[in-house]
Amino acid sequence: MAAEDAAPAGRPVGLKANAIGFVDALVIGLNATSPAYSLAAVIGPVVALVGIYAPGVMVASFVPMLCIASAFYYLNKVDQDCGTTFSWVTRAMGPWAGWLGGWAITMTGVLVVGSLADVAVSFALLAFGLDSWVDNTFVRQLLTVLLILVMTAVCVIGTELSAKVQNALILAQVACLLIFVGVALHSVYGGTSKYDAVEPSFSWLNPFGAGGAALTGGLLLGVFIYWGWESAVNLTEEVEDSATAPGKAGIWSTVILLVTYVSVGFAVVAYAGPAYLADNADEEEFIFALLATDIMGGWDWILLLAVSTSAIASTQTTIIPASRTALSMARRRALPAQYGHISRRFRTPDVSTWWVAAIAIAWYLVVSRISSNALFDSLTALSLLISFYYALTGLACVVYYRRHLFQSVHNFLLIGLGPLVGAGLLTWLLVRSVADMSDPENSYSGTSWFGLGPPLVIGIGISLAGVILMLVWRLRAPAYWQERPSVVDPALVDTHAPRRTS
Repeated sequence: MAAEDAAPAGRPVGLKANAIGFVDALVIGLNATSPAYSLAAVIGPVVALVGIYAPGVMVASFVPMLCIASAFYYLNKVDQDCGTTFSWVTRAMGPWAGWLGGWAITMTGVLVVGSLADVAVSFALLAFGLDSWVDNTFVRQLLTVLLILVMTAVCVIGTELSAKVQNALILAQVACLLIFVGVALHSVYGGTSKYDAVEPSFSWLNPFGAGGAALTGGLLLGVFIYWGWESAVNLTEEVEDSATAPGKAGIWSTVILLVTYVSVGFAVVAYAGPAYLADNADEEEFIFALLATDIMGGWDWILLLAVSTSAIASTQTTIIPASRTALSMARRRALPAQYGHISRRFRTPDVSTWWVAAIAIAWYLVVSRISSNALFDSLTALSLLISFYYALTGLACVVYYRRHLFQSVHNFLLIGLGPLVGAGLLTWLLVRSVADMSDPENSYSGTSWFGLGPPLVIGIGISLAGVILMLVWRLRAPAYWQERPSVVDPALVDTHAPRRTS
């Protein structure tokens, strides 16, 4: 790093301002969702639930995400804090709710990083014809841990390097997906598909075509495929034009994801047909691997590489919100001070980043020892945490801006009604998730933990651990809990958000 980029000796070290631009933030937001991997993971189960209406469910899943993206945009306009949900909920609803929101974000990273890295390694090995290595648990897990360490090092070395790596990965991923879509649709219309192909129809965009119960299950999966775009907003203190660019990057990420998911959804359903996809729904993320050879022939490595690069990119970007949230919590004295340490050389939160990686590796190795199904069950538990902190953020936007909501139709719709609807939908999905996960038969393993499904037990366990840690830290360091809820300061609101008031 250049000498002028380092903080002067003796002065507090902060995150590096203006390190990346809007496009870089947008790419990081896209990669955090891991589009190719997310599609590979859910396309089979979604089709099993709703059949040809899978593209419509992906459109329906987009609605609550767009509503919450609007909340992120307007909250970031008045509080550019890398802790995002933690900081905003604390200001709007108080420290107890804020702490739990921050805990949920950090734990999503812990739960998913190991699985993402495992998928990245597995698909890379498949792409290079090293299938036997995938079946070797020791080799695969060793490579997975090494990948997590490398991606963590990239995060620590600097946000600029992270952005450059992400730019390369998103280009490779999108190119591979576009080639896949083109070849699949060409096979459908050319009559060369090896399956019971179905020509695409605009009627597939109807999310209600398969009925209400199927739509609910599809929406639960949809939350997972869109999750992660807010990583762009977690970089708010390091992005140029921090008041608006990160929020815009988050919104545009969801729109681009919508187009990508619907396009690939049409191609996969049309080529393979709903019957085949439903019969192979239990293959989860390997459904793409099953179709790759048939669609791409000797070029099947292109699709496998797309999923691998997608998971590699998300391995890195998923660490970002968890580490930045821990940094923000430490600065507010909601966590021990060491988690707020910033590298003087790289101007990144090195301690919190390495801690996230270490706990994620430990979780991955321990859960994998139980069974591969247990690892999938831990991913299912993600929907509980994601729905919780997204809904909390939407509600916080309404509460924080409550004195400005009726100043204009714009404010009422985009700052009030939209985030409130998003929060309501996600709360409903959270309740439905708890109900579904209470039945052990709905888990990957089909086993019972304490009479409940393993994903629900994992979700409850993580929540209880968070409450216990919060209470312990409240007793040891009560300063953060003295903060009181507030409303948006009119002086911070410009003419593009709520109007100024006296």
